[in-house]
Amino acid sequence: MSARSASPALAAALLFGASTPLAKLLTGDVQPLLLAGLLYLGSGIGLGAVLLVRALRAPAVGSTMRLARGDMPWLAGAIVFGGLLGPALLMWGLTQTDAASASLLLNVEGVLTAVIAWVVFKENADRQVVLGMVAIVAGGALLSWGPQAAAASRPAGALLIAGACLCWAIDNNLTRKVSANDPMLVACLKGLIAGACNTALALGSGAGLPPAGPTAAALIVGFLGYGLSLTLFVVGLRTLGTARTGAYFSVAPLFGVIVSLVLWPQPPSMPFWVAAALMSLGVWLHVRERHSHVHTHLPLEHAHRHRHDEHHRHRHDVSWDGKEPHAHPHRHEALTHEHPHYPDIHHRHSH
Repeated sequence: MSARSASPALAAALLFGASTPLAKLLTGDVQPLLLAGLLYLGSGIGLGAVLLVRALRAPAVGSTMRLARGDMPWLAGAIVFGGLLGPALLMWGLTQTDAASASLLLNVEGVLTAVIAWVVFKENADRQVVLGMVAIVAGGALLSWGPQAAAASRPAGALLIAGACLCWAIDNNLTRKVSANDPMLVACLKGLIAGACNTALALGSGAGLPPAGPTAAALIVGFLGYGLSLTLFVVGLRTLGTARTGAYFSVAPLFGVIVSLVLWPQPPSMPFWVAAALMSLGVWLHVRERHSHVHTHLPLEHAHRHRHDEHHRHRHDVSWDGKEPHAHPHRHEALTHEHPHYPDIHHRHSH
C-alpha cells in the first residue's frame, strides 16, 4: 500500500482528532446536544457551498451528484448512528471528561470499526493488518489508562464516549456501502440531516442559541473536523476498505492529544512518546502491506469518478470529451486476473 493511498484516511484522522479539544472549548458555552447539531450543520452547510461551486464551475460534474435508490437505506442508517447518536453521546461525554482523555478514548472507534468489518461484513485482513491495528490500539490504550487520564475522567463520561465510538463504528461500516458515490455529497447529506435533527431536538428541549461567536466557531469546527474529515474518510473507504481506513483513523486521538497539549500546555509524559511510537509502527505495518492473488470480479453496475484503467475498459453510450477522471454509470463485466489490491469498491470478494 502506498503512502498516497493512506493519506486521505490520515488527513481525516488529523482533522477529526483536532476537532475534539476544540469542541471541548465550546462545551461551556453551548448545550451538548445543540453543539452536536451545530457541528454537523457546519459540516453540511460548508460542504453544500463547496458542492454548489463545483456544480456551477462544471455542470457535467454536477449532474452526477446523486445517490442510487438502493443506497438510501444504508445512508439513512449511517446518519442515525453516526450523525445523530454518535455526536450527541460525544458532546455529553465531553462535559464529564477532559479533552486529552476524550481524544484518547476515541481510539475505541477504530477497534470496533475493524471488528464489525471483519466479523459482520467479512472483509479480508491478513496478519500484518491485524498486527498494525494491535499496535495502534495499544498506543491508545497506553495513554487512555495512564494515571493522568484516569484521574481526570469520570466513568460515566468514558462510557458515553465509548457509546459514541460504537455508533461511529456502525456508521463507518454502513457508509462503506455508499462510498462509490461522491464522497462530498455523502458527507454533506449526513451533515445537513443530522445537524438539522440534533439542532431541532436541542432547541425543542429548551436549549437557547449561544452568542454569535461560539455559534460561528462551532460551525467552522464542524466544517473542518466533521465535513472535510468525513469526505476524506469516505475516500479512504472507497480505496482501502473499512478496517484499514478505520485503523488509520485510529491515530486521530494522537493528533487530538497534540492539539490539547498546545491548548493546555504541559510536558508530554513518557507514555505519550511510547504510544506515539506504537501508533507510528502500526501505520508503517499497514503502509507496507502487499496483498495479491487470483480473484474474480462479478458483473457490477455503479457510478463513480474513474480513469480508464484495467478495471474500467467500457464503452461510452453518451458523448465524452476524453477528459479523465470522469463520472457516469458504467458496467463491469466478469473478469479474472491477479494484481496487488485492497478491499476497495472493486475488490470486495471473499477469500
